[in-house]
Amino acid sequence: MARPGASRGLHVGRYLGALAAILVVLYAIVALAGPGSKPLTPKLGLDLQGGASVILTPKTTPKSGQLQTAVDIINRRVNGAGVAEAEVVTQGNNIVVSVPGGNRDSVKRLATTAQLRFREVKNVAPGNPAVAASPQPSAPSVTTTIAPSPAAVKPAPSGSTKTSGRALSSGLLAAASASPKPTSSPVPSPMPSPTPSASSPAAASSGVVHTGDPYTPQAFAALDCSRAENRRGGADDNPDAEIVACSEDGSEKYQLAVAKVRGNDVKGATAQRAQTTGEWQVIVSFTGKGQNKFTDLTAATVNKRVAIVLDAVVISAPTIQQRIDSDAQITGSFTQKTSADLANTLKYGALPLSFNPGQTQTVSATLGKDQLHSGLLAGGIGLIAVVIYSLLYYRMLGFVTIASLVMSGLLVYASICVLGKQIGFALSLAGIAGFIVAVGITADSFVVFFERLKDEIKEGRTPRSAVDRAWVRARRTILSADTVSFLAAIILYFVSVGGVRGFAFTLGLSTLLDVVVVFLFTRPLISWLSHFAWFSNHRFTGFYGPEGGAPITSARRTPPAAPATPITEA
Repeated sequence: MARPGASRGLHVGRYLGALAAILVVLYAIVALAGPGSKPLTPKLGLDLQGGASVILTPKTTPKSGQLQTAVDIINRRVNGAGVAEAEVVTQGNNIVVSVPGGNRDSVKRLATTAQLRFREVKNVAPGNPAVAASPQPSAPSVTTTIAPSPAAVKPAPSGSTKTSGRALSSGLLAAASASPKPTSSPVPSPMPSPTPSASSPAAASSGVVHTGDPYTPQAFAALDCSRAENRRGGADDNPDAEIVACSEDGSEKYQLAVAKVRGNDVKGATAQRAQTTGEWQVIVSFTGKGQNKFTDLTAATVNKRVAIVLDAVVISAPTIQQRIDSDAQITGSFTQKTSADLANTLKYGALPLSFNPGQTQTVSATLGKDQLHSGLLAGGIGLIAVVIYSLLYYRMLGFVTIASLVMSGLLVYASICVLGKQIGFALSLAGIAGFIVAVGITADSFVVFFERLKDEIKEGRTPRSAVDRAWVRARRTILSADTVSFLAAIILYFVSVGGVRGFAFTLGLSTLLDVVVVFLFTRPLISWLSHFAWFSNHRFTGFYGPEGGAPITSARRTPPAAPATPITEA
């Protein structure tokens, strides 16, 4: 026969084992997912880390509502889930964007209008007109292809020319130093470059041809892709007209047909690693009509090049190998950040205005660090007060409170490191305030459990039986209180902006972790400790039995008195 409490001990092991497994998984991610060989660390917000601030000036006078729409789109791009702690505010007719740890270039990319087009390449030439006029042969360019991914390819019936799959652009953002590859499909050869004339519309108007200008032979010949403004994007282009455009590295210039697929045909975009190569890529999905347009485009351009154009700059010009009926898979020399930036830019749509990046300022974190020191000092004082109260009032059980707070701290630290990596969560002063407030929520859970346990022992139950009965009654109160706190955090998160969202996020996260700690650590630990003899000694726990005496133990329990013999008359 199993000894009393054996089954309970088995359950205790399961609970503590589950908590240990969670901690192992979280800290394995923290140790292995960091940059290089370094572990992950919490990302810091603008007030704790500093960053860059750029003023964006509209190229044209904004119409009613356009400026606020631009603010909302840029805010979604930079904040994602709303916890990156970036700031996007209006200043007159300008927009001020401040990004934690960012620089001028990273902030400027957020202001691109993100007008995405898919255009057939009708002609290509070296990007510098001087190179084009040179009799020396130009260096071969890297040719990329669009084809279904290997995992999506299914054997087609004999004689069939239709293949399902994802579009693969392996040259997006290719480095200039990439090794040349021979092309396996015909590429349009450069036409003779006519000399620009005064009759050229582009040349007559400004004397300079810009990327995105309408196509004429003269404009194509005069386009100079060595100019920085023709490679950085931000230009507007007419999707219903042929245009001239430069590649991002300026090595090639293109004559592009009208846009067959546009940004409003894109349904969504996500950044992820390729299963085969491990490289970062962007998966672009299309709407119903957009998918039909993309399929028709690939069917009409087999063995031809199609340019992926963003803000009038060609970011890739792969060769279509066959008709494609599913999503577009854009791959190349991406990092996690650049792939996520491109995905967010495509996912959240085009800006209604074009902007010129203006004055750049460095945002200092000196004030925030001073406030952080004061906040941590206040939090430390509060934590010490909780510990002293627990030790004085609950005596040895106060160490259970301390151990539970330590477990909660370990879970919180690992969680903010992982969330910083996965969703860009940045810890700000407001977020730290949320964690400090959550210490009180966690302590409340212990108080509810211990006070219910004290009541059960005072009613005459043994500590072992009192633990189980107290937990059944206390957990409803704990879950109700945590549910109220979590709902308040959710409402605050969705109706607020800026740092208040960071406070709501950390408050909700801490509330969820409080439930994990109480259920997987505090309760099983108390259940295990109740088997020790000292648990029945009120000097160690502060728990008193009936009428203020020592708690009743199973050894001291007396049998019920025999019923009195009724008295009868003689």
